[in-house]
This record gives sequence, structure tokens and C-alpha cells, in this order.
Amino acid sequence: MAAKKSLGHRSRRPRKGPGSWRWPPSHTPLTTTATPGARQRSAAIAWLPTVVAKGQSPLKREHLRRQPVALRPSRLHCIVLDTSGSMRRHGRLALAKGHAAFMIEQAARLGDEVALLRFGGQGVELLLPPGPARAAGSQRLRPVGGGGGTPLAEALAQAGRLLQRRLQRNGPIECWLWLLTDGRTLEQPLPPAAQHLVIVDFDDASKPLGRCAAWAARWGAEHRLALPAA
Repeated sequence: MAAKKSLGHRSRRPRKGPGSWRWPPSHTPLTTTATPGARQRSAAIAWLPTVVAKGQSPLKREHLRRQPVALRPSRLHCIVLDTSGSMRRHGRLALAKGHAAFMIEQAARLGDEVALLRFGGQGVELLLPPGPARAAGSQRLRPVGGGGGTPLAEALAQAGRLLQRRLQRNGPIECWLWLLTDGRTLEQPLPPAAQHLVIVDFDDASKPLGRCAAWAARWGAEHRLALPAA
């Protein structure tokens, strides 16, 4: 019965207003500098250089010159989802699953890569290995239930190993680690080696413990409130 209930459980999408979702990360703009693993955007014709190259001759394909191409680094988003018992309270797990699903779908739209880990009473489980994001990947979240303890340190250690293997296998990529949790654990984990760390805080808005904010300050991570203040 419990498994059936979990399969029918619908995740809630991020809502507008306080704690609303921002994507893509606003502080990673497009750049005109080519970097390893960067992808090319479509380039328009630069007409002045084209006319100069053409001279008095009829316009031909070889005369065409293109505008500078805007590039941005490839991104890998590693999502680490807390499915412990405390996340089941007040619909926090459903909301967190909705956030994770939205992130996967947006990563697919932008051509980014994604990986998904969950951690809870059953330990740490890799739901999506690193690879090109697919919108259908969000369906892996539908049967995910919650319960048990919070093996946060092991989850972050496994995420770090996963990112390291990805870098060794396929070369440089911009690594983002997203930790979706309510911070209800006494563990003092160390952050994995990622260029960007974001903690999405699902703590009880009426009685917050403040651990997510403390971790963010200690790690130099971005701290986002998933729930509005009471």
C-alpha cells in the first residue's frame, strides 16, 4: 500500500513569489570567449565584412562573413535530493521533487547535462547518471518516496566522486551542485569540489533550524529559500 501511494503522489512545481525558482543561473552569462566544452550558438551574417570580401564581384557563398559567435561553457547540474523522513512533513518532499523535475526539464531545454542523487533511509541512490538532460528524466522522480535518516555526508561524498569521474572521463565542464534539503541532520558534511554550490532550503518556515544558511555561509555557497517566510 505504501509503495502504491508513493507512485500516485504528485510533485508540486515551484510557485511564484517568495522562494520562487530562478533558472538558468543568472550570474553565469554568455561569453564570447571559447572555453573547453563550449557550445556554439547560431551566427548572423556580418554584412560589412561580407561586402568588403565581395568587392565588385557577384555575391557568392565564399564571400559570406559571420558575426562573432557567442559561446558558453557546457554545464553539468548534479542534483542531490533529500528524501529523509523529515522531508515528508508538510509536503516538503513533494515540493522538492517538483523543483528537481523543473530543473531537469530546464537543463534539457538548454542542452545541459544533469545527474540526480537521492539520499534518505535507504542510503544514497543514483537515479540519473551524468549525461545529456532529457525532459523524460524527470519521470524518475515520480515513484520516489521518503523516510528514515539523513546520510548527507555520504551523499555529498558520492556526488563529489561522480563529478570527478565525469571530469576525468569527458574533460572540462562547468559543474553545479544543487542540494535540496531541510537541513534536519546533525552531520557536519564537507562540500564536494564543484565550481558552484547552491543550497535550496526546505526547512520549516515557521520554526527554521537555520542549518542550510549556516552551511552556505561556511561553504561559500548560494542559499535559496524554497518556502516563503511565515
